[in-house]
Order: sequence, then structure tokens, then C-alpha cells
Amino acid sequence: MKIDGPFYADMDTAADEAARLADAGYDGIYTLEGSRDPFFPLVLASQARPELEIATGIAVAFPRNPSHIAYQAFDLQRFSKGKFLLGIGPQIKTHIEKRFGLDFDPPAPRMREYIQAVKAFFDCWQNGTRLNFEGRFYRHTLMTPMFNPGPLECGVPPILLGALGPKMTEVAGEVADGLIVHPFNTIPFLKERQYPAVAKGLEKSGRKREDFLMQIAAICVTGANEEEFAAAKATVKGLLAFYGSTPAYTPPMKAVGMDDCHDELNRLSKEGRWDTMSELIDDEFLNHFAVVGEPDTIAAQLYEKYGADADRLSIYAPYHTSPEVWPSIIAELKRLSGR
Repeated sequence: MKIDGPFYADMDTAADEAARLADAGYDGIYTLEGSRDPFFPLVLASQARPELEIATGIAVAFPRNPSHIAYQAFDLQRFSKGKFLLGIGPQIKTHIEKRFGLDFDPPAPRMREYIQAVKAFFDCWQNGTRLNFEGRFYRHTLMTPMFNPGPLECGVPPILLGALGPKMTEVAGEVADGLIVHPFNTIPFLKERQYPAVAKGLEKSGRKREDFLMQIAAICVTGANEEEFAAAKATVKGLLAFYGSTPAYTPPMKAVGMDDCHDELNRLSKEGRWDTMSELIDDEFLNHFAVVGEPDTIAAQLYEKYGADADRLSIYAPYHTSPEVWPSIIAELKRLSGR
């Protein structure tokens, strides 16, 4: 099991942040697409610490044409000498339609075709096959030598799909190289809904579990002292309230019987009352969706919860802690996984 760290960096801080995460012991880093582009900081990170694996986790797919994301992925794979993982996802309908101004429905068939189109570019450039992809949503039939970047000595990058619902998760198993499990997850939801959907997709493609990469994101709450722990807990409760207010994210809540607060969270979000939403997240809710404890207990909890299934474990801890907190957790995780 490899351990990935969250790369909250902009172009000014990317090199220093990459060094910090590498020194902490992370195997790789992943960017989130929020208020900044998820690709640019990875260039500087790879340049500063080339031993790190780099990934988008995720880049929003539909606003980008498959050709654009294929070129970006090839460039990063070449620059990092084979250490790039292309993580993409659909986002939710509201953002695709209202923020990006694009069509969303039907998301699962659209994403299946999207990944197939990106792989058609990869196959053309890497193996010299004719670009001839014609689908319902995407059509790519022209590739002249001027626009062909040529093959990669390190091989093409894997495509990981971030998915939550069963249809999208099945698409990951069918056409992607791996699944990025959303951080807003619960064990019953994973075992009853997501893992079976992956297996169904793998069966369609004639592949086995060992042919597939499972990257699981884990929300953690910890700190070096009471003040840090309290700040981390407050931050994560706000994060969970945000996720819990979104209709698309109710299935993991329903799986543990914690969906009764969704309607109120949704109402408060529409009223812009973000500061009060976290008051609805109690400790029972928190413990279903996060690993909570002092630094010397976190690694064992993470390994017990996800160790049997995660090929890569992505730490999601969007708050400040003292520098000594995470290196010991990562080292213990590596020990527990036999590394």
C-alpha cells in the first residue's frame, strides 16, 4: 500500500510543499480541483522532488475535451518519467451545468466514452494506431504527425476515475485503470455498493482485481495537542456538513443510517448558512466518515479500516498540524503494510 498526501499548493508554494511532503515520507501527492488548476503545480512538484509520484485527484473531466486532457497527461508522464497518475471525475450535475455551462446527462455513459476516447489518443501516440474514435458524445478521427507527441519510454499513464454512485463506479471497473474512492465514504457503503460495482465492471472488461488500482481517500482528525485536535475536528465537521448537504452524496450516509440530517443541511446550504451547518454533525456521524484519534493511534485505525482493500491510501487532512505529526503516522502505516 502506497501513501499519498494532499497537495494544497499554488505555483508560488509548490516546490516547498512538495519537499515537505516528500520529507514526511509520502510516496505520492495528489491535487484537488478547487480554486486552482490541478495540473500546473504538479510540474513544479515533480521538478523539485522527482522521487514523488504525482496525481490529479481529481481533475474535472467533462469541461475538458478528451484531446486536451490526453496531451496534458502525456506531458506530465514524460516530464515525471512515468510517475504521473491521471485522476479524473465527473463532478456533480449542478457544477457542470451551472458553473461550466455544459451538458451532464447521462453522466455514466458519457464518462465511459470519455475514458475510451482518451485511451484512443494514448494508443495512437504510443503504439502508432490510427486515431479513429467515433461515439455518441465524442469524435476523434484526425491525427497528423505535427500533432503527435510520440511514444513514451515510460509507458502511458494510468487513468483513475473518481466515482461514488454504482453506475459510475461500474464504469471505473469496466474502462478505467483504477477507482478513486471519494473521501466521503463509509465502510458499509464501500462493501455493499462500491466494491460490487467495481467487480461488475471488471467482469465486463474481462479483467481481475489485481489488474485494477484501488485508491481510497481517508479523512483524518488528529493533532499534536488539544488545540490542534479541536481545530482539526471543527474543520472536518464543516467539511462533512458540506458533503452531507449535497444530494449526490447521500448514499454513504444512508448506508449507516445517518441521512436524516441531509434535508436540513441542504436547506442551510441554500441559505448560505455555512457556519452553522457543522453543528448538525455529531461525533457519531464524524466517526463513521473519518478516522479520529491521537497521532499514535491513527495509523492502526487507518490500516484496520482500509488496509485490506487500498492499493493507495490518500490522506485527507485539510488543516494545520505540527510538523512532527504525519511522518510518524506514515512510517507506521508503511510498517503495518509490510514495507
